Amino acid sequence: MYALVDCNSFYVSCERVFDPGLRGVPVVVLSNNDGCVVARSAEAKACGIGMGAPIFKMKETVKRYGVRVFSSNYTLYGDMSARVMNVLGRFSPAVEVYSIDEAFLDLSGMEGLKEYGYRIREVIGLELGLPVCVGIGRTKTLAKVANRIAKRYGHLRGVCVIDTAEKERRALEMTPVDGVWGIGGRLSKKLGRQGVRTALEFAEMPSAWVRRHMSVVGLRTQRELAGEACLSLELVRPRKKSVCVSRSFGSDIEGLGKLKEALSAFVSMCGAKVREEGCCASTLTVLLMTNRFRTDIPHCSDQLTVPLPVPSDSDLELAGYAMRAAERIHRKGVRYKKAGVIAGGLVPKNEVTGDLFDKVGRERHTALSLATDRLNGKFGAGTVKLGSQGAGRGWSHRQERLSRRFSTRWEELVEVGAGR
Repeated sequence: MYALVDCNSFYVSCERVFDPGLRGVPVVVLSNNDGCVVARSAEAKACGIGMGAPIFKMKETVKRYGVRVFSSNYTLYGDMSARVMNVLGRFSPAVEVYSIDEAFLDLSGMEGLKEYGYRIREVIGLELGLPVCVGIGRTKTLAKVANRIAKRYGHLRGVCVIDTAEKERRALEMTPVDGVWGIGGRLSKKLGRQGVRTALEFAEMPSAWVRRHMSVVGLRTQRELAGEACLSLELVRPRKKSVCVSRSFGSDIEGLGKLKEALSAFVSMCGAKVREEGCCASTLTVLLMTNRFRTDIPHCSDQLTVPLPVPSDSDLELAGYAMRAAERIHRKGVRYKKAGVIAGGLVPKNEVTGDLFDKVGRERHTALSLATDRLNGKFGAGTVKLGSQGAGRGWSHRQERLSRRFSTRWEELVEVGAGR
């Protein structure tokens, strides 16, 4: 048996943990650059605010209903996610972190599964203040179905267990086919043309048709819905082939100097991720893009990939390549809205083949990068940075409604006062 534990409206719930005054009121969290709605409380949904809605179109709704609006606080959400996964590790020795707010657990051999699900909810609620739903089924796909039902039917109190053939049939009957994990809009439309509306109807389709029109992936999903476990837990995350860091700027940038500062910051973030993978990058790609939504200026999107003579994880070395690449593709007079860097061709650091004529002091670079990672990990991102990043962040993306980093910064802890 598998369990899927999913945090409810995770970003909103994280904000509510540290500000109880947000409970019971409509709350939304915005995407990068404070552009679109990426998380909504139930109250915000009731106000008619849709997922992905541009916030500038919601001004009247926000004012009318007193909606509280927040910028995405990834430092807070990442830390709370790590705490959730740490708690889940106490309930099963096998946990697959599926996303920032979801995880699969192997509950093989467990008894009293419903009570176990309620216990998971209780502990996470007590220790972290976060609401979660738990779906349990014979396969990962059935666990997803169960979790969907747990969220939608209040009388289940956040836990749904599908542990018999009769329950599986009822669950699939009440699940629309586009609500099945792995079946998106395109496939659901194709199935709809075949008269398939529910997960049960899909599960009962001829497997030959499914394989022919939906490939082996669709066939695997069908078998999972029938109770045949085709997907095991991914306990070891596969090594990444590349790492990308990109951002949209708060306002358009024309000068090469500011672009270089931004790219230098992106390289530092990218380098830290590469080192976290225990790898080195074989190529570095620099991306520059204008605002594709503006019709008054010509749109351009330029990129340049630089092959590295020796794979590297050094911020200093990668930044040098990024600066030279930016100089080559930057267009004078063009105002850029977005930039990014991609460290590609990742290879394990212990498999890097050196160059006899290499002049880079790699041991010193490695020691410096690791020391920087430790200091930034202890005192906060950006405590130590490359000089090429500049003193300020004039290029920074917009975060006008950012809450504090309550759980990772001493100076931003919640203050509690006791009345005398």
